[in-house]
Amino acid sequence: MSKQPPNELNTHPSTHSGSNGKFTIIAAIIAALIAALIAFRGFGAHADNLYALIAARPTWILGCLPFAVLLLAIAIVPMIPSMEHWWERNSSKLLVSCALGIAALVWLASEVSVDAAATAAMHGLNEYVPFIILLLSLFVISGGISMGGSFSATPRMNTGILAVGAVLANLLGTTGASMLLIRPLLQANSHRSCRTHTVVFFIFIVSNCGGLLLPIGDPPLFLGYLRGVPFEWTLTLWKPWLFVNGALLCVFYAVDLRRWKQEGFHQHRKSLTHAKGLTIHGTNNAILLILAVLAVALVAPGKPLPLLGVVAPNLLREGMLVVLAGFSMLITPMKIRTLQGFSFTPIGEVAAIFSGLFLAMQIPMAVLSANGGELGINTPIAFFWITGALSSVLDNAPTYVVFLEVANTQTPQHIADGILPLAGGEFVRNDFLAAISCGAVFMGAMTYIGNGPNLMVRAIAANEGVNMPSFGRYIAWSCCVLLPILAAVSYIFLR
Repeated sequence: MSKQPPNELNTHPSTHSGSNGKFTIIAAIIAALIAALIAFRGFGAHADNLYALIAARPTWILGCLPFAVLLLAIAIVPMIPSMEHWWERNSSKLLVSCALGIAALVWLASEVSVDAAATAAMHGLNEYVPFIILLLSLFVISGGISMGGSFSATPRMNTGILAVGAVLANLLGTTGASMLLIRPLLQANSHRSCRTHTVVFFIFIVSNCGGLLLPIGDPPLFLGYLRGVPFEWTLTLWKPWLFVNGALLCVFYAVDLRRWKQEGFHQHRKSLTHAKGLTIHGTNNAILLILAVLAVALVAPGKPLPLLGVVAPNLLREGMLVVLAGFSMLITPMKIRTLQGFSFTPIGEVAAIFSGLFLAMQIPMAVLSANGGELGINTPIAFFWITGALSSVLDNAPTYVVFLEVANTQTPQHIADGILPLAGGEFVRNDFLAAISCGAVFMGAMTYIGNGPNLMVRAIAANEGVNMPSFGRYIAWSCCVLLPILAAVSYIFLR
């Protein structure tokens, strides 16, 4: 039996892999272009009462299947050995995501109308563009700030960093705080054999639960602010914020201390004896980061600009964010970004996955919006758990908006004790709004896709060599650690 030369044995698999990679990239580009063309078709289309039309179709469950399949793909495909490396490419994620988003639009075109599909695609695009530009700008600007030096990654110091992150999440947004702190935290703990739990708790606290106190802290709260919730109202949620983040920090300290002791002093000797303190590089980006947050907080399409009184046109805010991100790239030496380990791969992963997710989610969001009032949700605890559960698998920002509307329909539309007047002349019960806000923000941490920064932090940590949990194992972490704390907060504060 003749044997193939070794060089041929080595080249065929790589050639086959290269061909598959090129095919995936081309197919992903075609799928993304088709989705974009359908969305742009929506500029000239209009479907009245789109959500009601979708919910009225008896086959709406079939229309929800692409969304469900996409969630399952995110969870299961990385665990299939034969597809693991294929899924690592962002082009593969883009292909799957856009293909399933297009499948949802095909159902809309066949069951409702072509105009309905185009209008839904336009809705998805209108949500996706501001979402990804906000994340991209915060990612680029915060990626230009590098913390040099070193500190002893003791359990006490790690807990302190997470606590600082919980506060910064309200001032910089959960994305800005996450991108600023995750790399220094990973670098400080690089000598440790157990780092997974540190990143998981980082996602819990800095990327989600910390950002409850200001509208700029988390996208759902910002959407509430744009819909008339007073800017300072979220400060009234300081008690559940303190309870949840305090409890998570205590649990983290206990877990980290135990694993610190298990690793042994020999593993930590260098960190303890060679700590030099932190130095910050790229401080100009801190100013840009503040400007970006102000742009998000103060510039709203269709509303007067502060001090000027001129109505802000569409995409002005996004244009400002793009300019700030571009300026950050220009003024920041590449050496600083290299020290920070900056790469566009993490934000590319988020952009790829959410590209089709915003299309596929239009149908389940329509069903919830049209039938939400019939779900029997009439208590704060019910609003907390149903908003939170859906925020875990849907993006938490649109989920917040849907249940804000549901709460509005169940609130007497006049001033009374316990009722909050909104800027648009509507009213909502304080306890309903508190439950919806806490559910959307806290339970965005339950899965990797619950909030935008989750996937970025996971990708950065994986690039740094951290053995990050799979989609299912991460949910196991959140069910064991976060869920009991959330059950307690709902019983104590939201009854």
